[in-house]
Amino acid sequence: MTKTALLLLLVAAAAVDPTTFLATESAWREKRHARLASETGWLTLVGLHWLSPGENVLGADPDAAVPLPEGKAPKRAGVLLLKDGAVRLIPEPGAGLTIGGKPAAEQVLGDDTAEKTDVVQLGDLAFFVIKRGERLGVRVRDKNSPVRTGFKGIDAYAPDPKYRVAATFHVYDKPKTVDIPNVLGTTEPMTVQGNVTFTLDGRELTLEPVIDDPADPQLWFIFKDATSGKETYGGGRFLYAEMPKDGKVTIDFNQAYNPPCAFTPYATCPLPPKKNWLPVRIEAGEKTFHGAGH
Repeated sequence: MTKTALLLLLVAAAAVDPTTFLATESAWREKRHARLASETGWLTLVGLHWLSPGENVLGADPDAAVPLPEGKAPKRAGVLLLKDGAVRLIPEPGAGLTIGGKPAAEQVLGDDTAEKTDVVQLGDLAFFVIKRGERLGVRVRDKNSPVRTGFKGIDAYAPDPKYRVAATFHVYDKPKTVDIPNVLGTTEPMTVQGNVTFTLDGRELTLEPVIDDPADPQLWFIFKDATSGKETYGGGRFLYAEMPKDGKVTIDFNQAYNPPCAFTPYATCPLPPKKNWLPVRIEAGEKTFHGAGH
């Protein structure tokens, strides 16, 4: 029996329309690939620099506080002034910095937690301010980074209907705030409204999702399993699911994906809390990314 025939039998056994299941998983992977490969995707990151109070010189000078790739920026493109919790851009005359397609003027930059994030452009490059706790930094993108231009996709397990599971959502008496660890060695408070239980290979398992964006709520699972650090990324994987309906949630592990830190050292990813360390192998979703050209 071929792998395709076996998969169709498994899908049918799971009472899922085979054509719909395969089309859904294929469409999800195509969109995922497109997001990663876009000019604003994680593959474009080439720098993350934390700012110090006062003046932070920006440019291709390797001694600059915010160094930019040589050959793509002047030695001194400007100054980022950190004062009173805000970052002011002071462009160097003639440096070519733009914001929104217009020459950049001296101004306070909205960071990535603001209603509007100000993105400064310079040829292939773009940079913007990020805020993590009390720290402010600058994340730099290059739309023609070697990682992006050499990207050929991500290895993944074959779609398997077994890993599209029906789960029960258990609402807590009241939402609680949980400190989620991250790769910076700090924690970030996130909202938890309950947990989910489901059965896989005869074992009852539990995960505790967080709510990432209260304005557009979804269940965000930050988890690791027995494949983590082996076939899959050691820092765990992410997975989203729709909010529960009548206490039920569908968790599709076929759509488990690598966090940004699997692709770049310039991301600030959350890590799976110990409650979300599954003691089983989840042989579904994305595998470890081995870099451009793989």
